[in-house]
Amino acid sequence: MLIEKDVLIPLFLAFAISVALSPVVIPFLQKLKVGQTERKEGVASHLKKAGTPTMGGLIILISILVTSLFYIGSYQRIVPVLFLTLGFGIIGFLDDYLKVVLRRSDGLMPKQKMLGQIIVTTIFVAYLWIMDSSCLELLLPFSGGYVLSGQWVKIAATPLAYIVIIGTVNGVNFTDGLDGLATGVTCMVAVFFTVASTALSGGIEPMTAAVLGALLGFLLFNVHPAKVFMGDTGSLALGGFVAGAAYMMKLPVFILMIGMIYLVEVLSVMIQVTYFKKTGGKRFFKMAPIHHHFELCGWSETRIDAVFTVITAFLCLIALVGLQ
Repeated sequence: MLIEKDVLIPLFLAFAISVALSPVVIPFLQKLKVGQTERKEGVASHLKKAGTPTMGGLIILISILVTSLFYIGSYQRIVPVLFLTLGFGIIGFLDDYLKVVLRRSDGLMPKQKMLGQIIVTTIFVAYLWIMDSSCLELLLPFSGGYVLSGQWVKIAATPLAYIVIIGTVNGVNFTDGLDGLATGVTCMVAVFFTVASTALSGGIEPMTAAVLGALLGFLLFNVHPAKVFMGDTGSLALGGFVAGAAYMMKLPVFILMIGMIYLVEVLSVMIQVTYFKKTGGKRFFKMAPIHHHFELCGWSETRIDAVFTVITAFLCLIALVGLQ
């Protein structure tokens, strides 16, 4: 019964906050003229989205933060996950603010954004070493619960953490390119972490449930045609959540399964850029990230959302079996 309360109550609370905030925050963002800009060289159908309020990730972040604060006293393992979520969310907010409020087209410079991500990741990893270095151990899927442990494993896992965390954050960021896509996919990931935390006594299930509730509430306004976009404020924060939750339960290897869509989105961009440079201007995909490739192949946004979300749900089910 305690588990049900510490999952269902934060889920419904975050959902209620998200739904209540959206009709207030969206008009406020519209008044500030915090609107999305669409590239002319992008998908033609997206041009009509220009002006749609972005930075809606604030709704998600506030919902998660307020709900999580009620549980930090009893679930202190929430703290590092919340830090990673807010830390990357702040980086995303600064990037969005510079782009859409101050009209600085590039937002944060790439070096500035990367430096910020490295700093946040370093603080998180240092926290793990000081407070609970066992979080750097790696639970292997389908191994009967076998965990790679030991001092040398933790030392080797430290530089790996930078790749996993920053890669995951940017993977979620690339996935946020269609109405409801990153929201729907990450809902499935949040469900996985909630079930995994209750099964493994991970101690973060109130926050994972809060993330799910916040996303479901936001999805009501983010589904196609979207009334608001999460922007980098939301996508970077969600990436931080995914990585942080995985590390608190020794599950970074599982991100390869539950975050397969994030990985494919990143790889599609890397392949496109590399192929473009090597062939003197030819493209491997019609457009990258890969969800735009499917759009140009004739798929509707809702179809892409559904397919990517169903794939993630299926992979999360496999990952749950892999916990055994």
